[in-house]
Amino acid sequence: MVCYDSHGLLLALLVVYFPYEPRGRSRVLLFPLQTRKRGVALNKRGRPAIQFKRFSAVSLLRLGGILILGVLTLQVLTAAVLLVIAALGKRRQHEVSFPHHLFEEVPVGENSLQLYAYGRDLYDAMLQAIDAAHESIYLETYIWKADAVGQEFQERLARKAEQGVAVYVIFDSFGNLVVPRTFKSSFHPAIHVLEYRGIRRPWHLIDPGRYALDHRKVLVVDGTTGFIGGYNLGSLYATEWRDTHLAVRGPAAAALARAFIGFWNRFCPAHERITQRYPHQFDALITISQNEAMRAAFPIRDMYIAAIDEAEQSILLTTAYFIPDHILVNALKDAVSRGVDVRVLVPWQSNHVLADWMAHSYFADCLQSGIRIFGYRYTMLHAKTCTIDGQWSTVGTCNLDRLSLVGNYEINLAVYSTAFAQHMFALFAEDTAERFELTMEQWESRPWSRKVSEHILAPLRFLM
Repeated sequence: MVCYDSHGLLLALLVVYFPYEPRGRSRVLLFPLQTRKRGVALNKRGRPAIQFKRFSAVSLLRLGGILILGVLTLQVLTAAVLLVIAALGKRRQHEVSFPHHLFEEVPVGENSLQLYAYGRDLYDAMLQAIDAAHESIYLETYIWKADAVGQEFQERLARKAEQGVAVYVIFDSFGNLVVPRTFKSSFHPAIHVLEYRGIRRPWHLIDPGRYALDHRKVLVVDGTTGFIGGYNLGSLYATEWRDTHLAVRGPAAAALARAFIGFWNRFCPAHERITQRYPHQFDALITISQNEAMRAAFPIRDMYIAAIDEAEQSILLTTAYFIPDHILVNALKDAVSRGVDVRVLVPWQSNHVLADWMAHSYFADCLQSGIRIFGYRYTMLHAKTCTIDGQWSTVGTCNLDRLSLVGNYEINLAVYSTAFAQHMFALFAEDTAERFELTMEQWESRPWSRKVSEHILAPLRFLM
């Protein structure tokens, strides 16, 4: 007598649809198939005996390939439909406005810090710093649009280069694929330009670190004034996106300069290396963390986890793309279990629709554990910030997704200051004033089609 469960029955049915005649010694598994054509064979107890057909490893591999191909096809089709719907939705977008105000400077040790939450205000401050440069300008960005804002920065930098100021700029090649080559090649000859491209040789294709993008946004002037945050350069970001940037005036700006020089010297031609040196000054109040893809070093993720593990009262986290790994999610859930008020603010509709749907697959687990989720509905929210217990804060370029946490080149600045944390708290409160807070009841009542789409795309989270 042969016993088999529902899984065995399922495999038996699959044999009927994917028959295979084994030959030689390739027989490895037995599956029930059919009884004899003439009559029914009986076992010793008088019951019909089930005969078996052998199934080879080759047939199993073929079946596995068909199943994998089917799943991938379904994922591609789902992604394509969502992208088309998102593209049609963008055509109906109207003029964007959102609440924002200019923050005052905050003294932190020997430095002063100032938050920026509106692009035009930030660009004006950056251009003013560029105009005041005497020795050096280091500018690094992921995207540099060939529009009015992009051209304005290019022209101001050219003017300072003509005056003898050392001007160095870095932008990512992939991030600017759609930017016209005529613009990228139109920098003043006196400006030193590095278009970062990780893959330059055929053998680079087998090196995972070479696929990393330069996602950093940094400006340093004369080693005394620095800017860091989520803003790229473009007219779209000046008035239509909500992002967060930080101005640093004082010795901490030299640390940003060292970070720029380190990246430049690693990837520039030998004759273009920067020889300027800025002395290191230890500062317990302001620290900088950099993700180094080629060195497989990702301290920003560790910084987040360590800070979350120390939280006792509140965690206010803002991110453009919420696709963390399970260790980071568990750290947030553990904080809730300790009585910490954990709030996560995300754009309800970001510029990457697939990232939104993959983020949705985390929501049920987060809500069940007590993590509060808020959606920013005014416009695209691109900020990457966090403040904890009214004492510790971070502003930078690193999103809470795998591409940023364990993939791209990123840079974040952490600040230990209650005064600065108050500004961060005020900014979070402003972003959630006309709030949309997601509840478990609302999330469970979403259409079944959304639930199915989220489950289909969930396996792709490791790519984001």
